[in-house]
Amino acid sequence: MDKKPRSRGKSRICMLTGRNYALNAFRCAFYEAQDVLCDVDEVDLICLQPRRAYDIRYPLQKHLIWRDFTGRAVSFNMVFEPVRLSGEYDLFIAYLPLTQDLIQLSAIRGWRDHCKRSICWIDEEYAANVDAYRNWYSALEAFDHIAVGLSGTVHDFGKAIRRTCHYVPGAVDAIRYSPYPDNPTRVIDIYSVGRIWEDVHDVFLAFAANKGLFYVHDTFLASHAHVKDHRQHRQMHANMAKRSRYYYVMPAKMDVQAGGPAQVEVGFRYYEATAAGSILVGQVPDCEAFHSTFDWPDAVIPIREDGRDVPEVLSGLAADPKRLDGISRRNAAEALLRHDWLYRWKRIYEIVGLDETEGMRRREVQLKRMAEQIGNRRTGTVRP
Repeated sequence: MDKKPRSRGKSRICMLTGRNYALNAFRCAFYEAQDVLCDVDEVDLICLQPRRAYDIRYPLQKHLIWRDFTGRAVSFNMVFEPVRLSGEYDLFIAYLPLTQDLIQLSAIRGWRDHCKRSICWIDEEYAANVDAYRNWYSALEAFDHIAVGLSGTVHDFGKAIRRTCHYVPGAVDAIRYSPYPDNPTRVIDIYSVGRIWEDVHDVFLAFAANKGLFYVHDTFLASHAHVKDHRQHRQMHANMAKRSRYYYVMPAKMDVQAGGPAQVEVGFRYYEATAAGSILVGQVPDCEAFHSTFDWPDAVIPIREDGRDVPEVLSGLAADPKRLDGISRRNAAEALLRHDWLYRWKRIYEIVGLDETEGMRRREVQLKRMAEQIGNRRTGTVRP
């Protein structure tokens, strides 16, 4: 187990994490979420350790699960060193980026006997894939509550597992990502990380070259790349984002969905760019989850999927520094008030019937204070 030093009594939360072995870049946001909860409550992190020959064991067990129609192969622990809990906990949390991460649960022996309540929160579960993953769902039977991170999946997933399913979206450490109080100069003109329409990327390249702008973008497939330290990775990303004027965003996986109507969801970049006080340019997710939680003016400045209007849109924005200043400050403030991980953990506690902590209340006060202070500040100069 991995746990930050505490000065208070025994932990009341037990939480599974793969941070000791799975350091793909896309997972770092989830470990950030866990860190925020550790800061506001007493948490024991169960850090799984892979067994010898993990690279053979893991694909082998996945192969068995896909082909075992009894749905029980997911309960075999072939992959990780077994863990036995010694304490007693009010709540067990499994916050999993992917459905296939359910394979981790079998490593924790008898966790149900040591935890009064439990919740499994799976982030990425697309409705089109629900039937395909049926062999994995028996791992959810021991949980009291189930949550998913994609709004368009709630109905189909709940129907498949015959359980009530709750929608709890992603978020960001809004304190880490906030540009305030230091308010660094936005030396990056255009920032794009992760997925992007290639046509838009080509236009950004040409526009930046023509205007002498600094366009920062991925030059390799970064999402599954391995990082050395998840906190350093998130801090670096935050430092880049809060120094970026325009941040390109698009709905989650819009460039790879096929086989029927695309499921429109709010990707993590919307939360991160907003918290950093960047100007979000890209596509507006046409879903209730976005419209109800990013409902302030200019939350996203829309551009075409082919990028043809990029020069016109960005030049028009640069010509109105006052508007840009308002967008930046409003984005940073709204993220502090709506999209910090604290608010998602409060929702999880509400679902399971657990009281919030004094640490939660302190963080919420800090978030609100920071948001109030942003209204009295101004951002830096605007380049064309």
